[in-house]
Amino acid sequence: MSTQKRARLTRDSADAALAQVSSQAGAGKEGTKRGIAKTGMAKTGMTKTGMAKTGAAKTGAAKTGVTKTGVAKTSAAKSRAAKSGVVKTGVAKSAGAKKRDPKVRGALQAFERNCSVGRTLSILSDAWSFLVIREAFFGARRFEEFRAALGLPRATLAERLKRLTQRGIFRQVHYSATSSRVEYHLTRCGMDLYPSFVAMIVFGDRWLSGPDGPPLRLVHATCGHECRPYVACSHCLEEVSATRVRYRDGPGAGRTPVSMEKRSRRTAESASFSRGRPSSVSRTLEIVGDRWSFLILREAFFGVRRFDALQTELRIAPNILTERLSRLVARGMFERRKYQDQPERFEYRLTEMGKDIYGAFIAMQAWGDRWLSGGERPLILTHLDCGHDFSAVVICDQCRQPVEAHAMRYRLGYDPAPFGANRERIEDAAPGED
Repeated sequence: MSTQKRARLTRDSADAALAQVSSQAGAGKEGTKRGIAKTGMAKTGMTKTGMAKTGAAKTGAAKTGVTKTGVAKTSAAKSRAAKSGVVKTGVAKSAGAKKRDPKVRGALQAFERNCSVGRTLSILSDAWSFLVIREAFFGARRFEEFRAALGLPRATLAERLKRLTQRGIFRQVHYSATSSRVEYHLTRCGMDLYPSFVAMIVFGDRWLSGPDGPPLRLVHATCGHECRPYVACSHCLEEVSATRVRYRDGPGAGRTPVSMEKRSRRTAESASFSRGRPSSVSRTLEIVGDRWSFLILREAFFGVRRFDALQTELRIAPNILTERLSRLVARGMFERRKYQDQPERFEYRLTEMGKDIYGAFIAMQAWGDRWLSGGERPLILTHLDCGHDFSAVVICDQCRQPVEAHAMRYRLGYDPAPFGANRERIEDAAPGED
């Protein structure tokens, strides 16, 4: 049979079927189904949402459907356009189609705990920003001084200095009244990051120094002694450990939507933190500077130990969670402990090394509470040993006074010449606050 003849017979069958549908429209939904089924070309029926799936070909005539049953009316114009009887998606669009409910879209939005530690790390976890701040604590102020110490491309360094100035960590100071060139001086906000750096030095010296020992020895100019600072309770000045702290929600508690930029941002390679001079702070950030690694460790301090619970809380892809947990186990922060045999299930418990990062976390929390929380702390800490609420302070172990950047000196365990600096400048460095 020729193609032309088959097409004519098909059109005749369709016309007959549509005539039958029109005559039986008053019979309701069942009659409609029988009439359309005979065409072998279209399926019209109720879906769960009350929207019709329509694949009918040429309807040229009136509207098909029974509105009382919720079947959608199909536009004749759209039907004529679909000469083959099937639109590209295989489902004709109904004139009454509804837009997606914005509440459904909102349900897909990711949220995370309000957290002052996380806000602080959002600055320090950018390797270049961290390195620039570190060099400022060693006395660098001018563009070329930063560049000589770090070897960063000019455009990268200029962008980070601009960003840190906008965040209030640096301020620009002209060389002189007639010069257009500027230095970058730490503000009070920037200087106040120093105890967090020292807390990370303490952790890195204790767990990550290797056979060569710590890169720096700290000298507290206030008392004149070489010291080993520690993180203490602001009320009793005694050392704080994770097991001796209770917490409760503060006025800034809650959850905040996570921007897509933040979730999709690539984390700097861990080796980037060690660019330039040897540094215990860099070695610490190689572990906790990655956003997901930090969040996993933070949840561990909230008592979350199991894979499913971590995935539910953080909304993290299982492959990423598996990789970060493996990395933290390999670095000595977690140990795997089996809690079920059939099938095998493991939980992840903080090791002694893992628990020791707590001091650095609460030092960063204190800075975030002070500068990034708008006066509303997300979390309030209570020191069980003295029974008082507290903020973390970093204390000299010799005179029990808080350590501050302008009162610290350094003794180097390495040669600074390959990093564009001289020993005298670093050992006598005392960055001033503007």
